Amino acid sequence: MRNGESRFRDAAGRRSGVRHDALERRPHGARPVASRASGIGKLCRTYWWPLYAFVRRDGHRPEDAKDLTQEFFARLLERRNFDAVRREKGRLRSYLLVALKHFLANERHRGSAIKRGQAQQLISLDEILAHQRSDLEPADALTAEQIYERRWALTVLEQVLVRLGDEFRAAEKASLFERLKELLADEPGRPSQAEIARELGMTENAVKQAFHRLRERYRQILREEIAHTVATPGEIEDELRHLIAILRT
Repeated sequence: MRNGESRFRDAAGRRSGVRHDALERRPHGARPVASRASGIGKLCRTYWWPLYAFVRRDGHRPEDAKDLTQEFFARLLERRNFDAVRREKGRLRSYLLVALKHFLANERHRGSAIKRGQAQQLISLDEILAHQRSDLEPADALTAEQIYERRWALTVLEQVLVRLGDEFRAAEKASLFERLKELLADEPGRPSQAEIARELGMTENAVKQAFHRLRERYRQILREEIAHTVATPGEIEDELRHLIAILRT
């Protein structure tokens, strides 16, 4: 792997990579936390896979892990207290992991395993499983905490690419996005800017400028995604550094 680069899987499950210089720089102001209703749903979709991976590594079978993850979110959503969590605990990433550990410990203590398929379905599993990845099950070499942290980082990057792709498609530039995002990746055989220009009937300078704008927007969206999960703007930089550190390991 090249210095300053990291690999991840995109929203379609393909393995790809993003240079860390595409993540770093620009301590720019990020927007405030999203509205409560849409924000909670988004946070659930973002953290479902990392938390599920932790439950699997904790020793639960796939179907039981899905039910436990669903039930954990169902109980958390009943309180509707994500804003309070951010104010009191800071990073939602850390809070959810601690809360999940307590939840699993309580389930073991009570000896009340959730019956398969009976967990509250406040989060659509059909929607989540539609994006199932080939690396669904955790790797043996990693601890539960390492798996959770890595899945969190990969999911954040996937969210960024999804949002960026939606913006390009809304501007009727889907083909340009599909080609330019390959330039973010650390993959053999990725196209050059000159090749993209010839393919799309653009000048090489136009492709260069479009890629520059894509990278700048990528960084901005990444900061916005991180901003949703921390208590104050001052924590964004620390969380970004943590994400990059995870991807470098």
